[in-house]
Amino acid sequence: MSFKLAGAALALALALPSFAAQAPLGPLAQPLWLRQSSISPDGTQIAFTFQGNLYVVPAAGGAARLLVANGHHTTAPVWSPDGRLLAYAADVYGNNDVFLVAAEGGPSRRLTSHSAPETPIAFTPDGRAVLFSAQRQDVRSSLAFPSPALGELYKVGIEGGRRPEQVFSEPAMAGRYNKAGTQLVYEDWKGYENAARKHHISPVARDIWLWDAASGQHRKLTNNGGENRNPVWSPDEQSIYFLSEKSGSFNVWKMQPGQPEAARQITHFTKNPVRFLSVAANGVLSFGYDGELYTMAGDTAEPRKLGLSIGADALLPKVENLRLSEGATDMAVSPDGSEFAVVVRGQVFVASTEFGNTRRITEGPGQKRSVSFSPDGRRLLYACEQDGQWSLCEAALQGDKKAVPSFFNAPRVSTRVLLKDTHQNFQPRYSPDGKEVAYLQDRAALHVLDIASGNTRELLSADWNYSYEDGDQWFDWAPDGKSLAVQFTDRNRWGQEAGVVPADGSGKLVNLTNSGYDDLRPMFARQGQMMIWASDRHGLHGNGGGARNDLDVYGMFLTRAAFDRYQLDKADFAQLKKREDDEKKDEAKKDDKKPADKKEAEKKDDKKAEARPEPVVIEQQGLEDRVARLSTVSGDIRDYALTPDGEQLFYVAKAGEGFELWQVRLRDKEGRRVASLPGGRGDNVSLVLDAKGANGFVMAAGRVHKFKVPGDDGKGDVKAEPLKFAAELRIDHAAERAQMFDHAWRQTREKLYVADMGGVDWAGYRQVYERQLPYVADGPDFAELLSEMLGELNVSHTGAGYRPAPQGDATASLGVFYDAAHKGAGVKVAEVIEGGPLDTAAAQLKAGMVIASIDGEAIPAGAEFDSLLNLKAGKQVVLEVLDPATGRRFEQTLKAISLGAERELLYKRWVRQERALVDKLSGGRLGYVHVRGMNDGSYRQTYADALGRASGKEALIVDTRFNGGGNLHDELATLLSGKKYLEFLPRGQSLGWEPTGKWTKPSAVLISESNYSDAHLFPWTYKHLGIGKLIGMPVAGTGTAVWWETMQDGATTFGIPQVGFRAQNGEFMERALITPDIVVPNDKARLDAGEDQQLEAAVKSLLGK
Repeated sequence: MSFKLAGAALALALALPSFAAQAPLGPLAQPLWLRQSSISPDGTQIAFTFQGNLYVVPAAGGAARLLVANGHHTTAPVWSPDGRLLAYAADVYGNNDVFLVAAEGGPSRRLTSHSAPETPIAFTPDGRAVLFSAQRQDVRSSLAFPSPALGELYKVGIEGGRRPEQVFSEPAMAGRYNKAGTQLVYEDWKGYENAARKHHISPVARDIWLWDAASGQHRKLTNNGGENRNPVWSPDEQSIYFLSEKSGSFNVWKMQPGQPEAARQITHFTKNPVRFLSVAANGVLSFGYDGELYTMAGDTAEPRKLGLSIGADALLPKVENLRLSEGATDMAVSPDGSEFAVVVRGQVFVASTEFGNTRRITEGPGQKRSVSFSPDGRRLLYACEQDGQWSLCEAALQGDKKAVPSFFNAPRVSTRVLLKDTHQNFQPRYSPDGKEVAYLQDRAALHVLDIASGNTRELLSADWNYSYEDGDQWFDWAPDGKSLAVQFTDRNRWGQEAGVVPADGSGKLVNLTNSGYDDLRPMFARQGQMMIWASDRHGLHGNGGGARNDLDVYGMFLTRAAFDRYQLDKADFAQLKKREDDEKKDEAKKDDKKPADKKEAEKKDDKKAEARPEPVVIEQQGLEDRVARLSTVSGDIRDYALTPDGEQLFYVAKAGEGFELWQVRLRDKEGRRVASLPGGRGDNVSLVLDAKGANGFVMAAGRVHKFKVPGDDGKGDVKAEPLKFAAELRIDHAAERAQMFDHAWRQTREKLYVADMGGVDWAGYRQVYERQLPYVADGPDFAELLSEMLGELNVSHTGAGYRPAPQGDATASLGVFYDAAHKGAGVKVAEVIEGGPLDTAAAQLKAGMVIASIDGEAIPAGAEFDSLLNLKAGKQVVLEVLDPATGRRFEQTLKAISLGAERELLYKRWVRQERALVDKLSGGRLGYVHVRGMNDGSYRQTYADALGRASGKEALIVDTRFNGGGNLHDELATLLSGKKYLEFLPRGQSLGWEPTGKWTKPSAVLISESNYSDAHLFPWTYKHLGIGKLIGMPVAGTGTAVWWETMQDGATTFGIPQVGFRAQNGEFMERALITPDIVVPNDKARLDAGEDQQLEAAVKSLLGK
């Protein structure tokens, strides 16, 4: 069966250049999705990017000239003042570096070698250096938060090989110097948000600032509360052009630096955003709109769309042949264990367990999920996304069972759609007799399809479930096919319970667990005599609603007889087992009296095969007491299975960066770790036993392993051996992107936290952005397209990103600050960071010394040395060190660390500095804690610091700035809202008060524009409950819960804010602005000098000054 593209995408392909059909020869006229345009200083040319390549076109229009096509994604071109050079960013080495190319063409020159993403924004006025934005390292005096999101502004010489110099420590996302180089106008960055979010009035919206080079002072020019972007000087430098949403959509505006409030609108587009503003010396403006290029000859002229064509051979369809041996996201095993099915990059494959021979089962760009085998192993069931719907599909072997026993080497496999209607239907599972299919309708309602008739029936309405992310719902057929075990939602607490529901749709759901804990993934075991499931009722609980609590596997014995059997000790069970084995032998002797007629024998065998399983009986009386904890060690359990005889439990748990396979011998109550499995990209885990329970199969981190189940005593070795498969795919990237676009649009329509899409014309915006899709050719451009479309919703927690597997450069760190004032050879150390690789008793290198060489490579004066630290993290590095005080030279050996490890050291350093500042300003009377994230680890650190280090303080400053969220608002508010009610007093000696686990003294919370998600909900809760004062800057309303879905290419991720938080007054927390009790901005220059005005205000407030 061939799968078609979604209908809208198909119609689009007929109207625009189609790669499925033969495109006409000749230049491509008026292509769309032209990005990052920039007009030359003399106004004669416009540089732009298209499909990841860099082009130049005459400003009057015409044929575009290909300038850079390096096979990687190129972006952000900027012109030198004389128009002879272009700087741009490209991910040639795995991340964006700054490159230089002559405007006439030729080879490019690499200017930066650091693995932090770097984006050029302008040249210096003399043309000798390029300004670029990057997150490397703040100056050591700065009290700015050390976040990888908070970049700095640098400049680097155009000659190449030079060491970048920091201009200032504040983020500058776009900007331009004036001609004299005395002032720089730039666009700021205050906090986390989708850069393509539109139409919001928000504290986190970007503003235009003016920096004075002589004084180092920053002056804010825009104050309208909305987005202001992309400032450029007018040719006479009396005014600044910029992009603003003051009129509702991004348009070009103009203001005078001395009178920014008198800004006036220049363009008047009404729907889509204007992007990529630049201006030439002759006053011609250039910008992008709706995927095309425009120019405007002065303030009062009409915008003119550029007519252009592209003649470079850059529009051929990118079809890639892949052979993947990992990356599985779903797995199923045939009943006899001879083959296994996997879903890789959205397609179903079946491989031989023994030999690894692999056959592709499905075709087409639509993704497939939830694969499973029929009871006889001759059919495969899966969900398929096609024509804008999730449908239930089936593949079947053709031919005689003996001639064609397996999928992996079958000459023909037929496929068909079992169910396609107006609903989203997926997660199908065959009934035990293979005649019916249970599935989820619209992610929540449990239905059953009769395959022969096509009739469906509802077992459990959507009222019983809520699906946060696809695949989080669960059900399991009873062996007799008369009922299903289900996981369902307790809507009073958003928790999970386990129960059973009749398969014929005639009865009500019966809750079997009835606990206030989460009860997950129930499944029948031991021929329906047991139900096993996972629960957090015994394991360690993390702090915060998003924490992964430790789970255990539990067993519920549905009959008294089954429970009695489980409780037998080893001796009594051995006697019972012998008696059962003797009875089987007697039965076998009777069967030895074979009928003479062969046909009669075959009939007898068929009759045995068709024998119905024993009915599943649930004895309600005493059921809640017939429960046992089966696992012996709680953990982050991902999947589990019980052998058919009920004697051995296997489960897979997350352990560090990998996974562990555990075995529990239930009769001995002994558990052991039997195998360690590697981790990697992808978090889906599956554990399956074959029908006889002889072999187990584990999918983890995209790989499949097999192990042999030990015999009756369960004491044999268990070795998890990797299984081979070779998923061969021919990826039509254009078709796959069309599929993913449709998927993201529909998924958002079906899961956004408000059904009316916030009043946005979502169908209309699909048309706006879908027309651009045929002109997108790589992952970064596709993610940007999705971000622009999702940004129209004006909600938080959305946008898209492209994150392929890490490849390329990775700069290591020595764990030091460098002295930027040093002008001689080598690099001078300004500070050895506490806890770093040079902060040891044996290290001789100290602040003030000069690193002359790294691993034998000398560092000339002003030369870059990032390349000398490339790929050195975790490795021994030899430094040649000069001590200027004594003239002594020596070698210093250390193990370099990653940039991530350096950021951890810098964070701890920043916390120490803030705590010391509070101690100094308050005379030791106040305590300080920083809440880094809304998660378990941050809560534990906050608890430790508040009730430990700050225990004797009079009051507490709780700093939540640059907290990106999680789910901790209630726990944190509870911690800070303690009120004394009982004192511990033995013989007049006070030992403290109840509550002992809460802060009972005054507190204040620091907030800023950088608080996001649950770090918005916490200060709202803190203020709503009247616990204390909020101090700092207003916080945008971003209180929603998000699912970040990774799509079938494994690299593109997008977000859907799908759970709203609503106060009792009916107000949603999304867009609910929080205004602090004391508003205090931090002056940028003073922050760089080591002053934190917000912290100072908090100290004064708590001390009553």
